[in-house]
Amino acid sequence: MDKLQLDQHISKQFDADLEDLKSRMLEMGGLVERQVADALRAVEAGDSELALKVLENETAVDRLEVSIDEEATLLIARRQPAASDLRMVMAVSRCVRDLERVGDEAKKIAKMAIQLSEEGGAPKGCVEVRHMGQQVQQMLARSLDAFARFDAEAALAVLPEDRKVDLDFKSAIRELVTYMMEDPRSISRVLNVLWTLKAVERIGDHAKNICEQVVYLVRGRDIRHTEITS
Repeated sequence: MDKLQLDQHISKQFDADLEDLKSRMLEMGGLVERQVADALRAVEAGDSELALKVLENETAVDRLEVSIDEEATLLIARRQPAASDLRMVMAVSRCVRDLERVGDEAKKIAKMAIQLSEEGGAPKGCVEVRHMGQQVQQMLARSLDAFARFDAEAALAVLPEDRKVDLDFKSAIRELVTYMMEDPRSISRVLNVLWTLKAVERIGDHAKNICEQVVYLVRGRDIRHTEITS
């Protein structure tokens, strides 16, 4: 297993600053995970109150993004980190950006949950939302765990899951479009499900991005836009 060796510092405060940056990113990750879980549960249960809770908590995600970004910027200015330390700061900054976007997707799902709840009844496509939702939640949890443990191998193991999510999304689109053609009265409701599925698929993309940053952090390799199997 890859092990990240951060540079040794005379200043223990520098080590503490780096650890705090990592901890705050993982704190944000935990909050975003709850947002996604609640949004998906709101869709499945038709729970508009839970969906509203997701919308209210989005501001906390945004505040964390701004705060962590400021902390990273100040750390670079004060310490001028190099090598693995600089990769650490850069990886955290990029992951925070992806986590904020996951929060945005959870917000979109919550809005769709409210609309679907108002329309009443279980819409076509709920099974696909549940299935894909479970997939991306696992991807997100595994990506954050890989970051917490600086485990590049675990991060790489998550990447193929994004391809499965993409294939399931395309399959769901074909099925739902066919359903709308057969029953035009369903178009409005099914479109809301399609937007929900698209948001779920995008969460998988962001989880993949976090895994790519783990590999960058541990191995010093930028694997974005490349085919990597190990």
